[in-house]
Amino acid sequence: MKQNLTSPFDVYDRDAKSLATHYESKTFEEVHADVVDLAPADVGLVLDIGAGSGRDAAWFAAHGHEVIAVEPAPRMREVARSFHPDSRIRWLDDQLPVLGNVFRTGLTFDLIWLSAVWMHVAPTYRQRAFRKMVSLLRPGGRLMMSLRQGPPPDDREMYPTHVDEVEKLARSHGLAVIRVTRANDRLGREGVTWQTVCLQAPDDGLGALPLLRHVIINDSKSSTYKLALLRVLTRIAESATGLVEDVDDDTVAVPLGLVALYWIRAFKPLVEQGLPQKPPNRKDTGLGFVKEGFRALRQVSPYSLRLGARFTGHEGTALLAALRDARNTITQMPAHYITYPGKEDQVFVAESARAPRARDFALDAPFLGAFGRLLFPRHLWQAMTRYAAWIEPALLNEWTELMQSYEGDARRTRDEHFGLLRWLDPEHDTRLVRNFALEIRERNQALYCLWSGRRLRDQFAIDHCLPFAAWPCNDLWNLFPSHPSVNKKKGDKLPSAESLVDARDRILEWWQTAYVGQDSVGERFEDEAIAALPGTLVSATSPLPEDVFDGLMLQRATLRRDQQLAEWVCC
Repeated sequence: MKQNLTSPFDVYDRDAKSLATHYESKTFEEVHADVVDLAPADVGLVLDIGAGSGRDAAWFAAHGHEVIAVEPAPRMREVARSFHPDSRIRWLDDQLPVLGNVFRTGLTFDLIWLSAVWMHVAPTYRQRAFRKMVSLLRPGGRLMMSLRQGPPPDDREMYPTHVDEVEKLARSHGLAVIRVTRANDRLGREGVTWQTVCLQAPDDGLGALPLLRHVIINDSKSSTYKLALLRVLTRIAESATGLVEDVDDDTVAVPLGLVALYWIRAFKPLVEQGLPQKPPNRKDTGLGFVKEGFRALRQVSPYSLRLGARFTGHEGTALLAALRDARNTITQMPAHYITYPGKEDQVFVAESARAPRARDFALDAPFLGAFGRLLFPRHLWQAMTRYAAWIEPALLNEWTELMQSYEGDARRTRDEHFGLLRWLDPEHDTRLVRNFALEIRERNQALYCLWSGRRLRDQFAIDHCLPFAAWPCNDLWNLFPSHPSVNKKKGDKLPSAESLVDARDRILEWWQTAYVGQDSVGERFEDEAIAALPGTLVSATSPLPEDVFDGLMLQRATLRRDQQLAEWVCC
């Protein structure tokens, strides 16, 4: 008689060590020989759902991939970590069909690996679970599922699995079946066989890139507003993924205050230099958002319009008014008029809320979220995060052509237009953090190189952990004291996962000493981390330094995958 288990994971917790040892008795190649050639050829991000003993996750990590290993049984996670203490594996407590913690990372994956898991997902939840996994796939990414057939063990509940069911789900979600294999059970369990189904997502962003091309190239435009909204969202996808909210399987939401902030940043140099944004033959050539608040920001540097910045007094009043006006223009104009080709359905749906009224505020997640949110399709968001480097030039090219057509014979050169359209990234300025380090030494506290652990007695450098040349980020969490010789050797290389893990305790101590609890500095540290790093805000209203470090590791993995940066190992 089968035991009555309160949870399908109870047995994996109860017998974690013996089960893990049993799984580890066979190598990855022995178990998955029929599909091993379909693993990503280049460095990629792998999501291993139901990672168990970590055997498969460790194989992917050993072949250079960054792995998110999902395992809901606490004891099994603990055993797996002890078996495979690899710095390229990040462990998460999560499970199908929700995968809430995975979604909060904001990552998409080259490969989703589901080995010996589908039989634990009840049939009533399978469509939702499959939809969740598809939404986590990058364009061209692969989903591999091994399906158990045969009698279940006496101590746990399992559900029947069928290739036909998976193939039907694949067809309904636009995935292609590229291989189906059958094999006997490698662990010798009587009556048990396995089928593995390999699926692949299309390379076009699941329809997102054709949609973007339609809006950028073909869609009618009475101003530059549509291009501006797409450009703003693309910039957010590059720099502020941490503020994007997971609404449901198909939809994400961006704070309308954040969209308005980036909108002001994008238009500020164009308006101040008199570049027309509407045709000259229109009666209403003025811009609806250029009102008293926007004009009062003329002396405010674009560098000041950044996440975490604080505004007070007259500047706070002006920025608040400008954000409200920008939000209203966005919701009433481009968000309303960008529709699917041949349809009246909006691509972007704005849900406005009563804007804040305080004149003293920080540009943080709660403040920007108070303006409302902009909903749009998840596959479009994923395309923006993946292809920003290709999407933005197309947007700028069309924007330039529109402005030149509005200027007529008096039009400026393309170089002048592109110069004013250039997004002003943060300056390479480490003075603030250097002052923090000097204050620590003045308090007779030791200052250490975060990489080598050497005590910094005289000269020291302030190093961008994730290289500024590849990802211009001057946030507090990204700046560390280091020995000049170490900083010189590191240069613009990406620190390896091993180097970051080795420096973890020193990094956490630095953050704690320099930032955490230091009034406005601590708030800025938290705001910047929440905005820039995937999955930083896990449960509380304020992230723990450990959460920030996990987000740093995930962002490192994303940069390595997307930009193929050379890695640096601290010696």
